[in-house]
Amino acid sequence: MGHDMEQEHYFTAEPASPSGKMEIAARLRGVEYKFFTEAGVFSRFRVDRGTRLLIDALPLPKQGRLLDLGCGYGPVGITAAKEEPELEVIMVDVNRRAVEIAKENARLNGVKVDVRWGEGFAVVPERDFSLIATNPPIRAGKQIIYPLLAEAKEHLAPGGMLCVVIRTKQGASSLEKHLNNHYGRVETIDKGGGYRVFAAHI
Repeated sequence: MGHDMEQEHYFTAEPASPSGKMEIAARLRGVEYKFFTEAGVFSRFRVDRGTRLLIDALPLPKQGRLLDLGCGYGPVGITAAKEEPELEVIMVDVNRRAVEIAKENARLNGVKVDVRWGEGFAVVPERDFSLIATNPPIRAGKQIIYPLLAEAKEHLAPGGMLCVVIRTKQGASSLEKHLNNHYGRVETIDKGGGYRVFAAHI
């Protein structure tokens, strides 16, 4: 199956592709995890390179709230919850199937997280996140992603940050410029494999 086909509609609310549940393994931040994945959910055959880079780069707070925005089957939020049990982890995705499988994966990996189904911040009234982490679906278009990343600022606690991973060739420099227009300070906290991770501070 081609790489594009497997990711074709992962940002749609109700994927039409038939369910094809499978289990994958991943070593993240030095810990072994297992995840269920399904057809119609982003990067179902492995934890993709961008998400891995994001997970490795995250400066996880010891407590407070973390938002995994566009959680997919859950590797970012689940890894954070496993490493920092005092951290309150909220995960959200527009894809209903992703939300259901993320809940399963939280149980599979023995962590307690709050997984919500909804678009962007529609189901996230909290405005005191220490960290918002996202691997945004750039293919959904800048007109959707850019406003979302600007809106994230309104949901951060004082001193909080937004961490975003993007493929360098998919517009990292224009994203950096966009973030600089909305945040006080933007830095590259990691890069590799054709990806960059930005941290935007309010």
